[in-house]
Amino acid sequence: MSMARWPHRLLVVAVGLTGALCAGEAFAQETETRQVDLPKFNPAPAGDRFFGVPSPYAAGDMTFHAMVMLDYAREPLVLVRESDDETEDLGAVVSDQMFIHVGLNFSILSRIAISASMPFAVLSQGDAPSGGTVAFAEPEGAAVGDLRLGARFRLFGEYHDPFQIGIGGYFWMPTGFDNSYVSDGSFRAQPQLLMGGRADRFIWSVMAGPTLKTSSTDLAGVQLGHQMNWGAGIGVLLLDKRTLQIHAETSGGVDVQEPDARSTNAEIIAGLKWRLPSVEFLELGLGAGPGLTTGIGTPAVRGVFQFAYTPVIEEAKADSDGDGIYDDVDACPKVPGVASDDPAKHGCPPEGDRDKDTILDKVDACPDEPGKPNKDPKKHGCPDRDTDKDGILDEVDACPNEPGVASDDPKKNGCPVHDKDGDGVIDEEDACIDIPGVKTTDPKTNGCPPDTDGDGFRDDQDACPKEKGVDDPDPSKRGCPKLVRFTDKEIVILEQVQFDFGKATIKAVSNPLLDSVAQVLKEHPEVLKVEVQGHTDNKGAKALNQKLSEARAKSVMEALVKRGLDASRLESKGYGMDQPLEGTVKTQTDAQREKNRRVQFIVKDKKPVAVEEVKKGVAPSGTPAPAPAPAPAPKPKP
Repeated sequence: MSMARWPHRLLVVAVGLTGALCAGEAFAQETETRQVDLPKFNPAPAGDRFFGVPSPYAAGDMTFHAMVMLDYAREPLVLVRESDDETEDLGAVVSDQMFIHVGLNFSILSRIAISASMPFAVLSQGDAPSGGTVAFAEPEGAAVGDLRLGARFRLFGEYHDPFQIGIGGYFWMPTGFDNSYVSDGSFRAQPQLLMGGRADRFIWSVMAGPTLKTSSTDLAGVQLGHQMNWGAGIGVLLLDKRTLQIHAETSGGVDVQEPDARSTNAEIIAGLKWRLPSVEFLELGLGAGPGLTTGIGTPAVRGVFQFAYTPVIEEAKADSDGDGIYDDVDACPKVPGVASDDPAKHGCPPEGDRDKDTILDKVDACPDEPGKPNKDPKKHGCPDRDTDKDGILDEVDACPNEPGVASDDPKKNGCPVHDKDGDGVIDEEDACIDIPGVKTTDPKTNGCPPDTDGDGFRDDQDACPKEKGVDDPDPSKRGCPKLVRFTDKEIVILEQVQFDFGKATIKAVSNPLLDSVAQVLKEHPEVLKVEVQGHTDNKGAKALNQKLSEARAKSVMEALVKRGLDASRLESKGYGMDQPLEGTVKTQTDAQREKNRRVQFIVKDKKPVAVEEVKKGVAPSGTPAPAPAPAPAPKPKP
């Protein structure tokens, strides 16, 4: 087809997954059509492990296989017109194409396999679009494809081996010479190098080889000639390693004369194969997957369904002792023997073996007790013993009569370990044998309670284990802070902030107290906002008390900022005489007034603590989570 005067391009688009055509620089004024071997999917011979990637083996010895495969491709050929600034969809040349492949395969001497496959197009439809003087014939529907003959020879590896190598190939005869986009009327051949195998449940296959044609097709400037083809598949055998298989495979090719995106095919199929449990020689397969390139014939999506007659190939039976009697019926599979009508003696030597452990009585150190071979003649034929049932054999168990645990030290291997306090640290390594603790790398603290707050006092000796404190002769105060205590709701000060009488000036005597408050806030970065509260007693006018409380709260807040705290974490507020701790707004004793004149540090906002950290008792900053603050005592109504 000459395209000299048509400046547009032919492309196949299906969300970027279908094949592409490109117009050349020249075309003729006449409208003509070309035959195209559009199908790019080649079913593997019946009996192979994957849908499209052939295997390197011959499946069985004089074994026949057959299969019928339904192969559906969506939009393998679509026409668009592309100009400098826009792309126009002209329609699908071939929108839907479905084949029924009938395949036969015959294995000879488990090394040679010959096959044949015939495709029948049961559906081939499209819009027959045209662009300028370029026209495509409408698919004629049902048609016969090209007959494919195949052969291969296994070079290395048996059917069940993890690595196999084979050579083979296909030859196509142009039996599908028509206008249904199933053949281009040329003879084709594809020599193949094949590798694959099975390792327990894992299967794989790889194919590579060129497709050689007697003629090439120029389709709107795209040369469809010789190709380099490949395929690869991996899968897993489930259930009993034969009933169910899941796998993924990819295959494709690229034109070797003018390789580009329009002549490159690649697609992927994921699927499964299932042998009918009651009729294991019948196998069903189902798979689907997208195209990966824009080459001609690569569909937007392909689906396959397979029904196959493929007998199960059993693994070769083992004969470990080489006596001609297979292990599955050999009563002495490790010792060459003779046939016998007695299953208990079949395959065993004619000499006596009373305990039937395949070790002759004359060399069996325990002839009446089944055992196993041993280089030591005194133990040859004797069973492994584990008197204390701890999983460590007596011969390497340093404490054979007492259940124990394994150890790299032969003197301790199999001996029990003791953990009196149940903390997971064995007694011989536990520095606090009677007190549950934690593991450490320091022999002096290994197995002892931790020092959660890091103040130098172990938790079991610390009256405030979650707050850094100081020593005190009183055990109830040892390890507790002297001036400040942190709770979940408040930073509690243990003495009052002192001010000049009637003023907001902080006395120097309160500097250590405010230093401690600032230090506590630095140690708890999870605290986002603290309200510094000022309170007064009921002496004097209410307005003056309100103003004084606000000034004192602000003065304390500014003092904390000077000690290095971020001002955004602090706010001040005065409450005047309205919130007495004791007494009422109207009635207070001198002792109550002294307590009501105060500054408080109330926690208003904190970072949320993760559930896992709460369970571990650790705050988000990595410091121990504080104990919940006690509920405040109810305040008397004024």
